Amino acid sequence: MKENKKAVRLKLYQNMVNYKKPTSFQIKETYPLPPYSTVIGMVHNLCDYKEYKEMKVSIQGKYHSKVNDLYTRYEFKNGMKYDPERHQLQVGEFGISRGISTAELLVDVELMIHIIPQDQSLVSEIENAFLKPREYPSLGRREDLVTIQEVKAVNIFEEELKEDIELNENFTAYIPLDMIGESIVVDEGISGIGNRGTRYKITKDYKLINHGTAKKPKIFRVWNKIDVLYSSKITAIEDEIIFKDSDNNIIFWA
Repeated sequence: MKENKKAVRLKLYQNMVNYKKPTSFQIKETYPLPPYSTVIGMVHNLCDYKEYKEMKVSIQGKYHSKVNDLYTRYEFKNGMKYDPERHQLQVGEFGISRGISTAELLVDVELMIHIIPQDQSLVSEIENAFLKPREYPSLGRREDLVTIQEVKAVNIFEEELKEDIELNENFTAYIPLDMIGESIVVDEGISGIGNRGTRYKITKDYKLINHGTAKKPKIFRVWNKIDVLYSSKITAIEDEIIFKDSDNNIIFWA
């Protein structure tokens, strides 16, 4: 067994939450688990980091059901003048439309997240930030509060398995596609189709790119997106080398 790194393991609970898909507008659709960027943002906020800290993240979890909820939606067009027959609100000479729309909400979400900072000296700092948060933590929307059930610093090992290890019962995970193969397999079930699941491109971090000039900069975020398979019934195979924590949990870091 080879010890590689230390991580902060979080076990979190959320009553109702939306992890919004960026391409959904009429209905605020939700990812089944929080994106890497959302988790990294929560860590940076609680630690009060002013610049980006490189880190790897492993995300596993489950939810009980999914419901729809109404919310107030505001729409405006750049430069459109106020029209009392069209707009409900007036700001200066401009008009804003107000209406209702629908958001998907996951119910009774349980998460197990591993935070592996590149700078290993930050492990205790991140652990303390969750043990004694400076504000009530949220994950997803600002109002999606988090109940912290466990915060624990753990060791991450690279190990050749003596026996198969299965993902926690009923849990799902984001598995980077480059991890799926001989060491990590997804149960084919009744269908006989191997590696069943849903493929996503999940945002992790971004770089600021100037598409303008030095005098007239036009700064855009260019996201680093991770190809993952979202699935359950995941097994790490005997005699293969995988990463796991000191409590025998499989790590799917990205």
